[in-house]
Amino acid sequence: MAKKKQKAAVAAGAVEAARQNPYVQRVIEDDDLRDNVRVAFEAARDAYERLSHGKAPTKILTDDKKFHKDLHTAAEALKDAGSSLREGPKKKKRKGGLGRKLLVLTIAGGLAIALSADLRSKVLDALFGAEEEFDYTSTTAPASAPSGATAA
Repeated sequence: MAKKKQKAAVAAGAVEAARQNPYVQRVIEDDDLRDNVRVAFEAARDAYERLSHGKAPTKILTDDKKFHKDLHTAAEALKDAGSSLREGPKKKKRKGGLGRKLLVLTIAGGLAIALSADLRSKVLDALFGAEEEFDYTSTTAPASAPSGATAA
């Protein structure tokens, strides 16, 4: 019974140590890193399957284009995963930066102008100058009826 408790304590300690490890945290949080490891594993598995498929290994190593492509894909993905791990944990981005504030202000301003006729007229007056009132008065006399026509 004591051995079970001791093993459980060791396991709990290992879990806590893994939880505190920055590399484990990086694997948990970084989607790109997990994707690179998955791609590398799948490409290496495909290359191994092609190599152990029954053909002569020398022929596969020298002539098989798909095998070469799988090896290249696996190597690139592992290189990307390794460089990602060397960079260390990614810093979390701050929310509410200047760009976000400007976007919110622009949207709010556009809505205010679209919904308020008074504000819209003030903005148009500021941009293009005040509208002039235009009263049309005709300088010609109204056309009179032709001399042979009768009004009905």
